[in-house]
Amino acid sequence: MSSQLEQLQSAVLAALEHLVAEGLLDAQIPASIVLERPKNRDHGDYATSIALQLAKTAGKNPRDIAQLIADQLHTAESISRVDIAGPGFINITLNRASQAELVTVILNSSADYGKGNALAGVRINLEFISANPTGPLHLGHTRWAAVGDALGRVLSAAGADVTREFYINDRGNQMDLFGASVEAAALGKPIPDDGYQGAYISDLAKEVVAANSAITLLPEGTRHEAFREAAYAVQLKDQQRVLDTFGTHFDVWFSERSLHEQGAVEHGLEKLRKQGHVFEEEGAVWLRTTDFGDDKDRVLTKSDRSLTYFSSDTAYYINKRERGFDICIYMLGADHHGYVGRLKAIAACAGDNPDYNIHVLIGQLVKIMEGGEEVKLSKRAGTIITLEELVEKVGVDAARYTLIRYPVDTPMVMDIDVLKRNTNENPVYYVQYAHARIAAVLRNAEELKISLDAKDFDSTQLSHDRENELLGVLAQFPRVVASAAELRQPHRVARYLEELAGVYHGFYADCRVLPMGEENPSALHTARLLLCASTKQVIANGLALLGVSAPERM
Repeated sequence: MSSQLEQLQSAVLAALEHLVAEGLLDAQIPASIVLERPKNRDHGDYATSIALQLAKTAGKNPRDIAQLIADQLHTAESISRVDIAGPGFINITLNRASQAELVTVILNSSADYGKGNALAGVRINLEFISANPTGPLHLGHTRWAAVGDALGRVLSAAGADVTREFYINDRGNQMDLFGASVEAAALGKPIPDDGYQGAYISDLAKEVVAANSAITLLPEGTRHEAFREAAYAVQLKDQQRVLDTFGTHFDVWFSERSLHEQGAVEHGLEKLRKQGHVFEEEGAVWLRTTDFGDDKDRVLTKSDRSLTYFSSDTAYYINKRERGFDICIYMLGADHHGYVGRLKAIAACAGDNPDYNIHVLIGQLVKIMEGGEEVKLSKRAGTIITLEELVEKVGVDAARYTLIRYPVDTPMVMDIDVLKRNTNENPVYYVQYAHARIAAVLRNAEELKISLDAKDFDSTQLSHDRENELLGVLAQFPRVVASAAELRQPHRVARYLEELAGVYHGFYADCRVLPMGEENPSALHTARLLLCASTKQVIANGLALLGVSAPERM
C-alpha cells in the first residue's frame, strides 16, 4: 500500500499531466513532487513550491499556475482544502478521515513501515571502525560502532544492498611493536619505550602463554613472530566479542595483509597506470592526485621499491569496486580530515565519479563527563576510556542512542550522570518510556476486552487537533528514514523519535484513550487505542534502526 505522502504526490503529478495534456500549461513535468510538512499547521498538512519551480519555463505567474493545480486537486476525495499562499505556495489540507487512514497503513505494514526503495539495486560497501588489532576499542571507535551500524540499518531500510566491512590494519611497524610489547611482558622485561602500554598488554601476555607455554622457549626471531601472531589473534577476537555485545556486526573482516598476499596492490597500480595518472620521479612511483583536487601528489612506491600505506588505500578502493560495490562509504576519525581529498582523488584516478562512487564521513571527538569532571583514563588501556568501560557505566542502549543522536561532524559530550537517570533529561529513557507507556495502555485495553484489531478501526472518529498532530508526525517517518539514508545522517531518526514521543505525550494528556469508571468502550476509544498502537509500532521501528531496544515495561 502506498503511503499517504506518495498518494498526494501522485495526485499533484496527475494534475500537472492533465494541465499539460489540455494545453493549459506548457512545462516539463518533474519526475517527482517535493511535499513538506508546514511548521505552522494552520497552513495545512502539506505544502509544495512546484508552481514557483515551473513558472520560468512555463512563462506564467506562479500564483496562476498554483491556481490551475489547486482547481485540479479540489476533486481529490482525500483533500478537504487547497490554499495558495505568498508568491505561489500550495498548501494542502487533508480531510481528517483520510489522514487517519494512516493508522491502518502502519498497523498493516508493521515492521516494514518506514522502509522505502530509494536505494533499491544500489550495492554499498560501508566501512567503519577499522581499528588496529593492537588494543581495546576506545571511545572514538565506539562512536563509529554505534553510528556505522545505525547507518547500515538506515541504508538497508532505504532499499540498498549493504555490506558492513571492518578493515583490519594488520600490517606494518605497529604490529611488530605490538608483538614486542606482549613478548616483553611475558618474559618479565620492560616494554619498549615506543611500545604499547596498559594493563591489557600483561593480560594478553598471560593469555598467549596459557594457550602455548612453549612459546617462551622459541628462538628469539621465531619467538617474536609467534608472540605477534598469537597476540593479534587474541586481540582481534576480543574486539569482535566486544562489538558483538554492543550489537554491531560485520559481514566482512578484511585483512590489509591479504591485499599484499594476493597481489591486489600490484593489480591496483597497474589499473591506475592504464588510466594515465601514474608517473615516476626520482626513482619513486607516484599517483597524480592533484589532477583531481588533492593538495599534493601521492607516492605509491618509494625509491627503495617499498610500498607506502597509500598504495594499500588505492588497492583497497579498487578491490571494493571490483567486488561490485556501487558506493564505497568510509567512516574515519577526527584526525583523518586529510584523507577526504586523497580518497576522492583515488576514485577519480580510477575512472570513477568521486561525487557518487565514494563518500567519506569524518567523526569528531567524544568527551565523557562524570561527577562534573571529564573521564580520561582507562583502567585497561591506560589512556582513553574503552567501549567496554562505557557500556559498563551506562548500558548498551544508552551508549548507542546517545552516540547516534548527534551529527558525526560535531564534537559531543556524554554526561554519564544524566544517562543513568530515569528522567526526561535522558533522551533514550524519554523515547523508550513512550514505547513502554503505550504498551501498558494496550495491556489495559486488552484486560477491558477492547478490540485492538485494525479491521475495527473507524477513521472518522479521529478529529481532535492533538490526534491530527500525532498523525502528521507519524506520516513523516518514511521521509525521515529516506533523508537519513540519502544524507548519511542516522541522527535524524533519533531526533524524530524524540519529537514523536513528545507529541504522543501531548496527545495522551488531552485525549482520553481508555474508558473511565463504568463507561462502556466506544468506537472512539478503539480508534484512539489503535492510534496508540501505530505510534508504538513507529517508535519500535525507529529504535530498531538505531539498534536500540523497545521495552514493553520500564
